Amino acid sequence: MLALLIAFVVSLGVTLFVVHFARGHQHFFLDHELSGPQKFHARPVPRVGGMGIFVGLLFALALMGFQSPEGRLGLQLMACGLVAFAVGLVEDITKRVSPLKRLLATAASALLAAWWLGVAIDRTDIPGLDWIVAMGVGSWLLTVLAVAGIANSVNIIDGFNGLASMCVVIMLGALAYVAYQVGDPLVGALALAGIGAVLGFFVWNFPAGLIFLGDGGAYFLGFFVAEVAILLLVRNPEVSPLFPLLVCIYPVFETLFSIYRRRFIRAVPPSMPDGIHLHSLIYRRVMRWAVGDRSAKALTRRNSMTSPFLWMLCMLSVIPAVLFWNSTPFIVGFLALFVFTYVVLYWRIVRFKSPRWMRAFVTRPGSLPDS
Repeated sequence: MLALLIAFVVSLGVTLFVVHFARGHQHFFLDHELSGPQKFHARPVPRVGGMGIFVGLLFALALMGFQSPEGRLGLQLMACGLVAFAVGLVEDITKRVSPLKRLLATAASALLAAWWLGVAIDRTDIPGLDWIVAMGVGSWLLTVLAVAGIANSVNIIDGFNGLASMCVVIMLGALAYVAYQVGDPLVGALALAGIGAVLGFFVWNFPAGLIFLGDGGAYFLGFFVAEVAILLLVRNPEVSPLFPLLVCIYPVFETLFSIYRRRFIRAVPPSMPDGIHLHSLIYRRVMRWAVGDRSAKALTRRNSMTSPFLWMLCMLSVIPAVLFWNSTPFIVGFLALFVFTYVVLYWRIVRFKSPRWMRAFVTRPGSLPDS
């Protein structure tokens, strides 16, 4: 818990400093593009929130490394993730780094962690795939694909105030819970430190939207969640290898579904951005029922109140994951249930048939808090 507290305090302070510093250097740090298909903010906002998270986590893990030799693993993990974070941060400032380069940087971070720290997937409970990961090259390849995929998926859902950051907190909470269930305090402390660092950013991001996570923050957090999850599996064979997949299934399936939707339904490149992700549809077709004008304050309120719907969706997979963390058959069943639920919900909203409880929530008096 000390790691969580230190990460929170440092992240909170650094993020506040960045918010004020960015106001004096608007040309470099503020996102002035307000009209893109995935732009839902009402005023220019700095996109470098990952800086506070990275520094806060670095301080907490440095303390862990000072306290015990085993705790130095956290600092080594940070060193591996620096590649993904740095390339994402350059994109946040320059807007000139392509998605492919960011993805390759994350893959490089994952490859470095597999080579240096031995953090690689060595079992899957999937027939045929276990034979592949039994070979060193196969294990490293699957690890790189998994880590890069989760990092990219966290970036995909980073569209509204508090959405990606709170989902990461929920996922890290699940990893911390299971780590302590199996008696692995190191992995538990890594997860708790990550929670503290993200919450320090979250205070300034939700609901007011004073700063955004940015690509640096999103890619680094995706990398960190994936690496902590793999580390949990490597150190604790009693944990089902599909447990991390169920924990992260919301952003992962959002990404896979988006690729399918763009490539086979819309016949456009999968990398082309659009405004019809599930979170975008909830904002446009559910939050339209919310009472409010077109002022910046009202738009920010509607932006922020989109996120809790997706937090609940994330919890829909995380809760059964922590209940059945050692049972692959149960996890497979809940994976199928989540996919079914997601597709049905998307189908209803895209056809303007949003569930009544969602509309009732946003139209209830007082349901939209002040920013």
